[in-house]
Amino acid sequence: MVAARITVNGKETPIAPAAPHTTVLDFLRDRGLTGTKEGCAEGECGACSILVARPGVKKPTDWVAVNACLVPVASLDGQEVITSEGLATVDESGTPTALHPVQEEMAVRGGSQCGYCTPGFICSMASEYYRPDRCAHAESSDTAEADAEHGPNGFDLHSLSGNLCRCTGYRPIRDAAYAVGSPAEDDVLAQRRDQAPPEPAATAYEQDDSVFLRPGSLAEATQLLRDRPEAVVVSGSTDWGVEVNIRSRRAECVVAVDRLPELRELRVESDHIEIGAALTLTEIERRLDGSVPLLAELFPQFASRLIRNSATFGGNLGTGSPIGDSPPVLLALEASLVLADADGEREVPLADYFTGYRQSVRRPGELIRAVRVPLPLSPVTAFHKIAKRRFDDISSVAVAFALDIEDGIVRKARIGLGGVAATPIRALATEALLEGLPWTAQTVEAAAEVLKAQGTPMSDHRASAGYRSAMLGQSLLKLYAETTEAVSS
Repeated sequence: MVAARITVNGKETPIAPAAPHTTVLDFLRDRGLTGTKEGCAEGECGACSILVARPGVKKPTDWVAVNACLVPVASLDGQEVITSEGLATVDESGTPTALHPVQEEMAVRGGSQCGYCTPGFICSMASEYYRPDRCAHAESSDTAEADAEHGPNGFDLHSLSGNLCRCTGYRPIRDAAYAVGSPAEDDVLAQRRDQAPPEPAATAYEQDDSVFLRPGSLAEATQLLRDRPEAVVVSGSTDWGVEVNIRSRRAECVVAVDRLPELRELRVESDHIEIGAALTLTEIERRLDGSVPLLAELFPQFASRLIRNSATFGGNLGTGSPIGDSPPVLLALEASLVLADADGEREVPLADYFTGYRQSVRRPGELIRAVRVPLPLSPVTAFHKIAKRRFDDISSVAVAFALDIEDGIVRKARIGLGGVAATPIRALATEALLEGLPWTAQTVEAAAEVLKAQGTPMSDHRASAGYRSAMLGQSLLKLYAETTEAVSS
């Protein structure tokens, strides 16, 4: 097998002798690329942002910004990476001769003060700069004020939601983002989008008595997990990366499934939508393009764009966390999971998947291959995330609704809850009360009282048990206030 290598700023370099758990951040800094900074080591500050060439949605390749502090460098075997140093124009000797347009705008508009966070902002901004349909969005907007989260140039501010600045202030950074134009015709990174990204390399990288493996197919992966049941399975590494950095977790064997073709399909059938477990949330969001409104509400509230560029449904469900944001939404959508192992596949309703705190029916050696969402979709939906920050925060309570209301009567109700029990749960008692009754203030107030008693909320540093219960009831009242006019019309 070919030795593991990574291309950084156009230059190929071996990964060895880095340990398999070494992050891309440490790998780059050890090689003198110190523009990539370490801040939080949890994927929350964006100081370590870099660009990776990934399969595109509108073009063959997208330049995707990711948190280098979370990604194991071995997972980028055979891949292309651009750091903040690689954006500027350089001469044959490697000396910078001109700033990148994003760097130029940040400089002239005062977007950098101490400069520590600036390289990360630059990379996240460059990812949005090269988004193929950014300018199409600008052309469809009458004024900048028509959309508070997009500039007149189509720049999506959510692309910077995972980047923190503690001294400059966000206005000049936003000004710089809204001032960038379109890539020039001779822009090398823009031209690179028209070529396919590198194929994922089958990897077996061993160093320091531990090994990082990337199988080439689902069959290889499931057999490998049967042979190595102790292996840690990673996709975007947004959870495992935190364990490595903050808790110094190490694994003798890590198996990456993020590039398995069988886990990266998205199909719309007559009776369901199948979403591959290893598609990133950004890929799902852009491929569905709002066709599942409840998911469209979820995505902007799920962590940050930097995290969504790596995180997957498979990972979010595989960890079994009771405060993950996707389970309540998928429960409301009545989703099921396709689980695969060396013996075949089985389909399990998500409502039956969780069995306890971070526990599930998934057997040793099984992978989540896909998520299936049945069709047709309920027309009345909402996702309410209660957290201390509007974006990029862990929810205290998450509530997802999917209702069928015909002639003023609730024909079907599905409500998913997160943060109020040891597992994500369905609000079965509230659903049963609503179904068959008129969608009126009296019905909703009675149902809200039942909803407040659902689950077994606890008190912690994010919220008290009483607050969580109160928010459950309030969320249903909010849904009624938001939908009454739409339903009656």
